[in-house]
Amino acid sequence: MGTIIKQRPAVPALPDWRNLGTVLRVLLAVNGAAALIVFAHAPELREFVERWTAVSTLVEPHLLLELALLWALAPQLDRLPREWALAAVFALGVAVALAVQFTVGAVVFERAPDVVGRHVFFTLVATALLLGYFHLRARALSPAITEARLQALQARIRPHFLFNSINGVLSLVRSDPARAEEALLDMSDLFRVLMRDNRELAPLADEVELCRQYLDLEKLRLGDRLQVEWNVKSMPRDALAPPLMLQPLLENAVYHGIEPSSRPGTVSINIFLSRAEVHAILRNPFHAGSPRHAKGNKMALANIRERLALHFDAEASLESRVLADAYEVHIRLPYRTLAPPQPAERPDAKSARARSGDAGRVPRLALGATRG
Repeated sequence: MGTIIKQRPAVPALPDWRNLGTVLRVLLAVNGAAALIVFAHAPELREFVERWTAVSTLVEPHLLLELALLWALAPQLDRLPREWALAAVFALGVAVALAVQFTVGAVVFERAPDVVGRHVFFTLVATALLLGYFHLRARALSPAITEARLQALQARIRPHFLFNSINGVLSLVRSDPARAEEALLDMSDLFRVLMRDNRELAPLADEVELCRQYLDLEKLRLGDRLQVEWNVKSMPRDALAPPLMLQPLLENAVYHGIEPSSRPGTVSINIFLSRAEVHAILRNPFHAGSPRHAKGNKMALANIRERLALHFDAEASLESRVLADAYEVHIRLPYRTLAPPQPAERPDAKSARARSGDAGRVPRLALGATRG
């Protein structure tokens, strides 16, 4: 019998050399290790500064050159088998060490020929330790416990939402059957998405459409109390994002920002692209010390932060803050899209097919599922 929680089949052989978090960790780790080694041989401040200056003339060019080569060769390395990819990284590190030694090192350490051997040895040890660290870190970010938390995030729509939505639909069956049918279709889409495997990135436009349907359902019971402002004209529709990234935040916005007050309140969503980064800013009314609702436990924020770290590492972030009369959540993630189409699937070919037969048919929600 298979497990209920699907675990990742394998951990990537290599870290993402084009990720800012990976680069920063390598720089900090290698420089920190080099500084400790120098300090062990020169505890006096003056001697430490002199030795560190000399060592830096080898460490920094080596680091910058090797990271640049790994960045350039990352796609090719990812296509290699695990053993070959690891061997290529070690070989590249040794090659860079020798190149730096016979250029910069020949001038700085002209009277210390044994420095070449120590440089190569340090390179091999540092490479092994860093690859081991990134391997353990990748495993730590994707065990069954993390999968359980991600699956729990998908099912975080509160039971009262389901019952309230059904009651709202029942109230429309006789007075507005068309709207009641539309609401039932929205509920079908929403819960179908919640029940599927949502660990892979999906187009941001799908998430926005899902959120529109969710807010339309909430309007059935809240009426004019729920006002929604969408500012998505500058949103990159093809940007990839974790599914259910915005919906739990909008659920919190309705629960904590709209329901506690009998007056109308506005939930605003602003999504835009700036400097190769996608920004999503959500804002809702803030009611300090409201007796009608329990204080939130920040579970949705923590889970979304974890999912962003899992997919984007240090290149993504989630920040929240309380303003004068509003609560704001700001999500930042890198602008990534699907791979370009293959020659047989060029955009002009797709548009030709659309004009020939499917031009008038537009899917109601591009979520990869059909209604049963």
